[in-house]
Amino acid sequence: MVFHSEYSHVPVIDRPIHDVVLGDAASYGDSPALIDGLTGETVTYAQLDHDHRRVAAALAESGLRKGDVLALFSPNTVLFPVVFYGATRAGATVTTISSLATAEDLSGQLRDSGARWIVTVSAFLPTVTAAVETLAAEAGDGQEPRVREVIVCDRAEGHRGVQDLIASTAPEPHIAFDPGEDVAVLPYSSGTTGTPKGVMLTHRSVATNLAQVDPLHHEPPGVRTLAVIPFFHVYGLTALMNAPLRHGCTVVVLPRFELAQFLGAIAEHRVNGLFVAPPIVLALAKHPVVDRYDLSSVKWVVCSAAPLDADLAEACARRLDVPTIRQAYGMTELSPGAFVVPADELSPPPGTVGKMIPNTELRVVSVDDPDKELGAGESGELLIRGPQVMKGYLGRPEATDAMVDADGWLHTGDIGHLDERGYLFVVDRVKELIKHKGYQVAPAELEAVLLTHEAVADAAVIGVYDEDGNEIPKAFVVTRPGMELTEDDIVGYVAAKVAPYKKVRAVEFIDTVPKAASGKILRRELRAREALSRERSRP
Repeated sequence: MVFHSEYSHVPVIDRPIHDVVLGDAASYGDSPALIDGLTGETVTYAQLDHDHRRVAAALAESGLRKGDVLALFSPNTVLFPVVFYGATRAGATVTTISSLATAEDLSGQLRDSGARWIVTVSAFLPTVTAAVETLAAEAGDGQEPRVREVIVCDRAEGHRGVQDLIASTAPEPHIAFDPGEDVAVLPYSSGTTGTPKGVMLTHRSVATNLAQVDPLHHEPPGVRTLAVIPFFHVYGLTALMNAPLRHGCTVVVLPRFELAQFLGAIAEHRVNGLFVAPPIVLALAKHPVVDRYDLSSVKWVVCSAAPLDADLAEACARRLDVPTIRQAYGMTELSPGAFVVPADELSPPPGTVGKMIPNTELRVVSVDDPDKELGAGESGELLIRGPQVMKGYLGRPEATDAMVDADGWLHTGDIGHLDERGYLFVVDRVKELIKHKGYQVAPAELEAVLLTHEAVADAAVIGVYDEDGNEIPKAFVVTRPGMELTEDDIVGYVAAKVAPYKKVRAVEFIDTVPKAASGKILRRELRAREALSRERSRP
């Protein structure tokens, strides 16, 4: 059975993303597009339109050509959108990189994406330098450097700054785009299994997804949102950059989540709407410092990126005096949206992640028998089809085929069901991906790190839940005969090699890792072992 959206189809948008978002920028003129939540620095729509065009011109003059990949490695700043849209206007594909990436993470993404340009901030230069040196050593003497230039958003000796690009007098490039084929952004995701892969999102898929969401959530010009979810994450890129700037809203920008700064920015800048992840909902619902700030300007809150407990959502809504905490569902491979609780729904069913957006189809299939179609109220794996489905994984046709079948259905790996009103409930997932506070953690990546330790014979990683309800990576480790390891040894070893959100937070030593005849780790057995252990530990 194929489920369809109750909303009318919207036209597919075959325009480049910079024109879709900033096409009306001139009409908003001196209205504030971006405000630095810490310094108060303001970028108007007229400035944003001018500056991103100058960045495009400077990059083109420097040799960037259509199809080149530019890596954007930065926390949220008011210059992030300037660089992003400038790069796409110049014809580049932008690969966004987590601001928590280590040199090893960074070199891996630069290598895989083929990025030749990096835009970063001066504080990240040691990480960038180490990554670039790794790539240079791999290339060997006499070879052309893989990375042509490192540019900074602020100032650093020996590097051009974004302000230098804005000062360029070079002619603006005029690129002929094929929106359905040209890749606008290349975020990295583990999908349902394996290590992180480059997700090819075209100008068409990203732009059309914005239009798909409009009937369910569309704010008028002048509304103020607070960007604390990272722009490098496809959730932040869409909900807090592309969507509000497309509609003439004002985005108040913060580089990271610190509760006092977050609350202060809401109060000072009279923020009207929040896009958040579950850990922020938890803080808003329970932390005593919240009562010290005037949050009366907030009229709506949308939570996504990870599952949200229904009772926690209700507690947060009561404290902020908003009708409800609305949820949304999507994934990087969906550009990223598929379901949203409509803005006019004041009392959605508790726990729902929303209704299907336009131009989207859903099938629910049995986990045990994927050929068996399920109906309303029956839980199974969610398969989604629509114009927002990714072009594929960069350089990984087999992984693409495993994720998106020949008929265009994307196999999400999530288990859920629709109720009689068309609301989706996600109840579990069959995929291996761990979601730690909204960040994606690939078990296979951590397993690869663990196996480099001389005392580790074998290892497996699954997600478990800590006392606060956060999913964390837990490692099951087999030690080599005659060698000894402690939990601290393992935790410290992995922490030195991965971004902080990826680190192993629990360790159990076992005799053997359960595997199928094919060699695939049987994670369900490890999860069963974990569940039994927790049951036995209860008083």
